[in-house]
Amino acid sequence: MELFKNLTVLSLEQATVLPYLTLRLVEDGMQVIRLEHPVYGDPNRLIGNNVLGEERMNAYFLCINAGKKALTLDLAAPEGQEIFHRLIRELDVDIFATNQLPRNYKKLGIDYDSLKALKEDIIWLGVTGFGPDSNEAAYDPILQAKSGLMEMTGEKGEDPQVLGIPLPDMGTSEHGYGLLMKALYRRQATGKGSRIDLAMFESSVSWLTVPITLSTSFGENITRRGNTHAFFCPVSVYKTKDGFVYLAVGNDRQWKSMVSQDAFRSLDKPEYEKNAGRIADVDNLNRAINEITRGYTSEEMIGLFNAITVPISKIRTIPEVVADPLVQRRLLRAEDPVSGTRITLAPPPYMTPFLESADRVLGFPPRFGEHNEEIYGSLGYSRDHLNRLKESRII
Repeated sequence: MELFKNLTVLSLEQATVLPYLTLRLVEDGMQVIRLEHPVYGDPNRLIGNNVLGEERMNAYFLCINAGKKALTLDLAAPEGQEIFHRLIRELDVDIFATNQLPRNYKKLGIDYDSLKALKEDIIWLGVTGFGPDSNEAAYDPILQAKSGLMEMTGEKGEDPQVLGIPLPDMGTSEHGYGLLMKALYRRQATGKGSRIDLAMFESSVSWLTVPITLSTSFGENITRRGNTHAFFCPVSVYKTKDGFVYLAVGNDRQWKSMVSQDAFRSLDKPEYEKNAGRIADVDNLNRAINEITRGYTSEEMIGLFNAITVPISKIRTIPEVVADPLVQRRLLRAEDPVSGTRITLAPPPYMTPFLESADRVLGFPPRFGEHNEEIYGSLGYSRDHLNRLKESRII
């Protein structure tokens, strides 16, 4: 299926939130062209180890930019804006996306009204920290702090912690992906484009479904609680001889199955028969379970609980996750035609028809301005003209 192959995305992007979103569009088969300032570029190009031994291709950048093309352009220069307008019209851009601060929209000529005048049915996406009326700077950890996510993360009574992944960034990316799909459907049905303003703060707060309802409606104090669950017990991390497992007993029937096993028979007490009783004594119960699990390997615990259909998992390292057969057959790959460097990329949330047809191989993440000559040349700019534009730092 080649549903998306004729769609073109032009993205003035940097950092994580928008590059991850456009990676998702690449995985659908769309042509994504990332736009960067010719001097400063995407700061993420400079983050992580310099694995290729060249400028602006550091490891962190490689993770979420495969399959894209890259242009450089100074949109603050009049000639840069003229070139930008030609890109919108002549490449027949379907989606324009940016995570610039709103104060820059008009200055750079990237505001929705200006682009709509160039292409009536364009879909415009502006990702900001706090909405189109705010120019407050926002990084993922700041949004974790401000949205309450850090308040919910960490050990009970201890300092708040950041999440292990940048959820405000990547969660906003996923919300943006859904909004773009709705906008494409709307355009197909009505012929009309769309303006989408997406705030990372709003996206991040939307994950707090239970905390907000319970705290505001019923006055409950909702805060971090470590590895335990507020409503079910035992649900936590337990130490084994050779690592850790996470055990999740979700109902009284599963508890009865657990304490019917010889290893846990000592916990078969009347006060623990119901979940409410276990929750009431959660700290002591977790200590007692830990004393038992320490005497077994992780695999022994997994075998025991799998046999009675109670959910359990070893706490895996990243290499162990990658080695899982279910993950192995969905990993993506890219190879640098210049250095021969091969990289492994995280699997998509869904194996798209495009990725299947490409045998899960994407183009290597683009070098800084790598496709200037190809794309600007397709607009009629000669090599000499492009050299002059480069010398004057327009591209």
